Order: sequence, then structure tokens, then C-alpha cells
Amino acid sequence: MIKAVIFDCDGVLVDSEVLIHAIELEALAELGMHYESGPFKARFLGMSNPDYYAALDADAVERLGRPIRHEMQPRMKARVRKVFDEQLQAVPGALMAVQVVRLPKAVASSSGVEALDYKLKKLALWDAFAPHIYSAEHVPYAKPAPDLFLHAAAQLGIAPADCLVIEDSVNGVKAGLAAGMTVWGFAGGGHMDTPMRDMLVKAGAHHQVACWPEAQALFERF
Repeated sequence: MIKAVIFDCDGVLVDSEVLIHAIELEALAELGMHYESGPFKARFLGMSNPDYYAALDADAVERLGRPIRHEMQPRMKARVRKVFDEQLQAVPGALMAVQVVRLPKAVASSSGVEALDYKLKKLALWDAFAPHIYSAEHVPYAKPAPDLFLHAAAQLGIAPADCLVIEDSVNGVKAGLAAGMTVWGFAGGGHMDTPMRDMLVKAGAHHQVACWPEAQALFERF
């Protein structure tokens, strides 16, 4: 029985992934690191910042003979904040769907604490979850490890087996499954496409929802 719902943030509540993805590929190409969009999303989506930059550095050392974190991070920070200030929006229907959930709920995101707070407060989503807003910085290991979801469940006081996770990334689906939770793959973010939706199913998501109105109808049955 579902007794709590745990939401990812980026690409689920906040339509940030589509913005970040374009900036990432552009900044990496400027540094001589070219990636195909689909494989890049499949590999990196849902990673914490430390894990993401460690993986990029490993690629860069192999391809360029040097790490690129010290070049990439300042580019990303300046560009992402500007784009977020000007263009960031909630995924359509997110707030209404969240408000329908009368069960205990939390956000469990790979974002850092500061970035997570900024996004949720900017889009009036913070109050729907506070104080149960958890970042990868709160646990030793980020997704695809189960630590973050297990931490959120413990803070909610709900057994992992009774928690539902809403995720848009392969790393997030794997983390939810490793935590012993029910996982729904969410395909309503602007970055999602057919290959990404198929990857969520292949990763083991128990169910897939196309948008928040569809999820809201399911939430109303809880």
C-alpha cells in the first residue's frame, strides 16, 4: 500500500533539464568535448554534481589528456543561473498534482541544497513539501544508490516498501528500485523523448505516466 510519495525535482516538478541539457552540450563542445544528445541524457541525467563532474573529467582525460572541471563549472554556473532567472518554469500541472496528494510527501533531488531551494521557491513549490526537501548533499552516496530515497522515507517515518517514487531518469529509477520502493517513470518534462521513456521502462519502472494530469488522476485514488 502506498503511504508516501517522493518526488524528484529536475524534469519532474521543475522543467529544468531541457534548459540544462542544451547549456551542457554547448559548453562541452566549446571545450572540445562533443556528445550525442540521447546517450548523454541516458548516462548523466539524475547524477549529483560531484559524480557528474567526476565522470566528465574521466572522459576529458581520455579524450583531451586533461580534466575540464575547472573550466566547465564556471561556464555552467553563470549560464544556468541566467537562463533559470529568465526561463525556468514548473512542469505543467505539477503544483496541482502535488496538492492532490494528501499522503506524506517529500522531494529527493540530486541537486545541491542551494540550487534545490532556489528552484522550488522560485516556482512556488517549496511550501508544498517543506520541511521534507532533501538533496544529494544530505547522504553519502547519490543516485543511483538508494541512500537519498531511504533518507527521505526515514524522515517521513514511512517504510520504504510503502513509498512511491516519481522519477524521470534511469539513475533515479535504479535508486528507487534499490531502495525497495514502487517507481513511476515520469515523461512530462520538456527533455523527454521516446528513447528516454523507453529507457525508464527498461530500467524497471513499475508504471509510466505521460504528464501530471494523468498522474493526478491516479493520486486521487490513494
